[in-house]
Amino acid sequence: MVAGPARQSNAEQAKAEQGDNKTAAPATSVSWRGAPPFGIRWLGWRALAALFGGLILRLWMMHAFPQDGGDSLIYGDLAKNLLLHHMFAITDGSGVVHSTLIRLPGYPLFLALCFRIFGIANYHAVAYLQMAMELSSCMLLADFVRRISSNRAGLNTLWLAAMCPFNAIYSSAPLTVSLTFDAICLVLWSLQRYLSSTDSPGESQGLHLQENSPLGSQGLHRPDNSPGGSRGFQPPEKLRQTTGGFSPGTRLLWLALFTLAISSAALFRPDGALLAIALWPALILSRKTKLSVALRNAAVCGVLSILPFVLWSARNWSTFHVFEPLAPRYANDPGESPHPGWQHWVKTWCLDFTCTNEIYWNVPDGAISFDDLPAWAMDSPQQQQETWTLFNEYNRDEEISPALDAEFEALARQRAATHPLRTWIVLPLGRLADMTLRPRVENLTIDLRWWEYWNHRSETRFSLVYGILNLLLLMLGRAGLARRPRLWQYMLAYLLLRCLLLLTIEAPETRYTLEFFPILFIFAGALFAPA
Repeated sequence: MVAGPARQSNAEQAKAEQGDNKTAAPATSVSWRGAPPFGIRWLGWRALAALFGGLILRLWMMHAFPQDGGDSLIYGDLAKNLLLHHMFAITDGSGVVHSTLIRLPGYPLFLALCFRIFGIANYHAVAYLQMAMELSSCMLLADFVRRISSNRAGLNTLWLAAMCPFNAIYSSAPLTVSLTFDAICLVLWSLQRYLSSTDSPGESQGLHLQENSPLGSQGLHRPDNSPGGSRGFQPPEKLRQTTGGFSPGTRLLWLALFTLAISSAALFRPDGALLAIALWPALILSRKTKLSVALRNAAVCGVLSILPFVLWSARNWSTFHVFEPLAPRYANDPGESPHPGWQHWVKTWCLDFTCTNEIYWNVPDGAISFDDLPAWAMDSPQQQQETWTLFNEYNRDEEISPALDAEFEALARQRAATHPLRTWIVLPLGRLADMTLRPRVENLTIDLRWWEYWNHRSETRFSLVYGILNLLLLMLGRAGLARRPRLWQYMLAYLLLRCLLLLTIEAPETRYTLEFFPILFIFAGALFAPA
């Protein structure tokens, strides 16, 4: 008998409060800032079309332009010896297996795992797996962009990454290129997720509270400012529960993925360490948590990421009695000469990939032609005669003896002293320009001297179109950088660090700049996003 009036009184009070709220302020308004949960709603048919197109492109390129020579044979040999002899070793020309450190263990271990599952030397299975991983990484890259920009920017990035032929042609090659692309995408995605998980609960989920809502503006800070007094205020703990905030375990998962990715990138190639150098500081500088917490997490990440290299260094010390935490620059085992005189001489004239392919890669163990040298490789008739003599001496047995290497060193010093500006500034910048701007036809059935129009008109035309496509992507990336999406400073730092490294390269290769493309896809995708 007593409960009825009490319920009626409470209902009347709630109705009165509801009426007051209607006149005082609009209801709570919460909107997603371009970042709904990762799922079907965001994918849509356009994203699926991009993935399907990327798959068709990669399958066609695998069958039309197979990549089965050069470094691929070295990685395959290392993987087979890991399985058959339980040694990180290479097989020489006489069939003898001996330990080596000319490559880092990351990609050979991946190949060994694939061979163990799919069968030794089953490169087709490796190619299909790498394609699937690369397309998945395109999705990660697109999700990263939509979280720092918008859904439209993410979709733009997905189409660029999936349909770009420059990185697609390497997806089926047993090389480190494809997995390095995957590592870069995972690094960026996991870094953004981790940093977002350290934001406030609303920010971590991409929530935007309208200023005219009870939870917007001052409402979160002062309960008495919201309509209905304390009833309109939700403490952070409750807001975290109602908005799906990240748990400490989830934040550790993002940090663990980031650690795994930066370590893997460096395990594939020595220059992969640049990714950690450029992006690891974001754990501290872009934090939304206490400095002590950020420093602790960054320190743990750094220590765990270098543990594989501690083991690798210990193995190299035990086997070769040398300290080598990565891999030698010139891919030489201890006791093998890298021929520094030859390397220094090449650095005084080598400008484009044609010189790399026709001369540099043939030394040692291959013949080289004096006629393939460009005109600027000799400054005088005396140098021309001396260079011709050195080439003839090398071609006798196709080896560089210490005496011959010393003669190349003397010639290199002479040329560097005569033209220091050319040697130390013009040529390094020219090599970087060649690696960045050259039409990327090195894996196609097109002559590397594509500009010789009188020899192959159709190939020259195609190469020019390919070069314009490459230039267009660079220009779009440069324009998108002006939008300054979140974390742009660290991505730009990675590009600059890589450019500085490439300035030290003697013989340019266009694939050395493929690591630019994930960042270019991000900036270009964000360019056409709504402001």
